[in-house]
Amino acid sequence: MGAFFTRERFGKPQFLAAGLLSIFLAQCAWLVVRGTSPSAVDTSELFRAQEGLRQWSGESIAGTPSDGRLESGTAVPFQIENNAGYDPDHSPLWYLLASFPLTGPGWWQTLALPYWGWLARIPNISFGLLLGASLWYVSHRLYGYAGGYIALTLYCFSPVVLGNSVLWASQPEMGAAWGTFGAVFTAIAVAHTLYAPREVVLWNGRRIMLLGLALSLAVGCQFSLIVLVPLTLVLMLYVAPTRRLAALTIWAAACGVAVLLLCGAYAFSLGVAWQGVRHAKFSGTAWQSFAMPRAYLGVLAVLVKSGPAIPIAMAVALVAYICWRRARYFGNTAPLLMGLLFAALAVTSPHYPGLGFQLMALPFFFIFIAGVAADLLETPQSTIVAACVWGLLAANALWNLLQLARVRRG
Repeated sequence: MGAFFTRERFGKPQFLAAGLLSIFLAQCAWLVVRGTSPSAVDTSELFRAQEGLRQWSGESIAGTPSDGRLESGTAVPFQIENNAGYDPDHSPLWYLLASFPLTGPGWWQTLALPYWGWLARIPNISFGLLLGASLWYVSHRLYGYAGGYIALTLYCFSPVVLGNSVLWASQPEMGAAWGTFGAVFTAIAVAHTLYAPREVVLWNGRRIMLLGLALSLAVGCQFSLIVLVPLTLVLMLYVAPTRRLAALTIWAAACGVAVLLLCGAYAFSLGVAWQGVRHAKFSGTAWQSFAMPRAYLGVLAVLVKSGPAIPIAMAVALVAYICWRRARYFGNTAPLLMGLLFAALAVTSPHYPGLGFQLMALPFFFIFIAGVAADLLETPQSTIVAACVWGLLAANALWNLLQLARVRRG
């Protein structure tokens, strides 16, 4: 027990990171209190809750046709109604997670919004905190504590991240975002362990479970993230080119775990699961979108809405990455490519689920900016760089807090 509570795990940097996440949680609480209307519940939010609760009670499987859906009288989203009653974008896991806090006593059904608002948003806020913690862990391991602080500060004061965490005019996508982030970096971490002369599957048992959980969470919450399945394999084969058979074995085992978990979301009803897969929309790609300037402007708008410092920091980081050879290494290149990939997927899917892809790209861009900034902080001009970086972060945080102060109640 004493070896676990070490300064490396519970030192000053960890407490500072926890402080930033506490500020993030406080901002989420402010948005929930100020942004929740006391007079009405969003119909899509009510539909998610009722679908999930029916499955928790054993009445039906969420996101699939059921008599209970007709009896409740709840408005069914048109994309489900026009798809034989199946949700084309989400598995039952999406509904189960969204409704889990409501599985207690039925008093929530009186639609007392001050309580409903909190309960309905707890899963998404929790995923937002977990993604922030994961972002800190990855960035500080890759670039040191300075890189960790930069990435986490950009994340904690991003209006887009905060808005998605409290379902502010958005679908609950933070679970998919955390699963996506976890799948990418777990795959990279697993591949790195293959250089150690140990038994492949047994030694990586926990990582296999973690990768399988990340894949099931991402794909279960957004079917179009099936792209992560071949993507994680490519990353593992690239990182461990001399252990490709071992990488393939681990990847297959993780995919098996993910399939098992998703079957569990369908209550292990294989017939219903098969019909759900048949009616699923795994790709909303419209290649003609590449020729539409509006599609690019939509992705750029999300970057701008993430904070005034983000476009500036991203532009400087890209210039430094292109012009400075020292910055072009795998630790910086991987998050940049992942961010660009999801941004490209958002361009090809200008409507939902492309809006989810835009959110997936942001954490990778934050990691990239932090990596290049950490490299610049190690140059002889570190004093000037530090003043610019921390000044930009402080201005971005202050701007976000001022915007939050202007949010009107309801």
